[in-house]
Amino acid sequence: MRIFILLFVASFGAQAQEAITVLERREVPVEKRAAPNTHQLRLTLAVLDGSGWTPETIHVAVRESARILSQCGVGVEGAELVRIGAPERFRDFHTPASRELARALPLPKPAVYFVADTRQRPAFDAEAIGRGNSRTRPELADTVWVTRGTRNLGIVLAHELAHVLMDSGEHSDEPSNLMREDTMPGSSRLSDGQCAQLRGTGSANGLLKPP
Repeated sequence: MRIFILLFVASFGAQAQEAITVLERREVPVEKRAAPNTHQLRLTLAVLDGSGWTPETIHVAVRESARILSQCGVGVEGAELVRIGAPERFRDFHTPASRELARALPLPKPAVYFVADTRQRPAFDAEAIGRGNSRTRPELADTVWVTRGTRNLGIVLAHELAHVLMDSGEHSDEPSNLMREDTMPGSSRLSDGQCAQLRGTGSANGLLKPP
C-alpha cells in the first residue's frame, strides 16, 4: 500500500509539473481604419510565460500588421492576448512539443504564438503553418510562431499571417513586396493578385469573416 501511495504521489507531481494553464486573457486594442473593410480578421495572440515577450511589444506589432493588411480590405476586428503558463520545454517552437501544447490548449484560429526560440532545423525567426503544410501536424494548422529575436516584428507578423491566409508558402521577388523571402523595413506592399488570393482563401478556410 505504501509503495502504491508513493507511486501515486510521484505520478501526480509529474502531472502537476507538466500542467498547461491560461494565466490571463485580455483584449488588445486595435486601431480602427477609416477606410471600409470587405473582410474581418480576429486574432488569438498566445504568449508563453517566461519567453521574454511584453504585451506592449506585441501591441505595437499587431497595430503595424493590421495597417499593412488593410491595403487588401482586411480589417483586424479584434485580438485576444492569452498568457500561457507551461513547462520550459514548451517555450521554444519544436514540432513535437508545440503539437502537444496546441492539443492541450486549443485556441481560436488563426493563432500567433510568441515563443522564446526555435529548435526546428533549419531555424527561422518566425514560421507560418497553413493547411497545406500541416498534414503531418494538423494541430498546428492556421498558426504562426514568432521567436523573441525577430526583427521588424510588425512586418514579419503581417508576412506570416499572409502566408496563413493565402495558405501558400510562395514568396515574391518584387521590390517592396511584403512577401519577399527576406522581410525588411519598407517591404509592406501586396499586389492585387496577392490580396485577392488572401481574401478568397482566407474566407474559404473560415479565417476571414464579412464585416
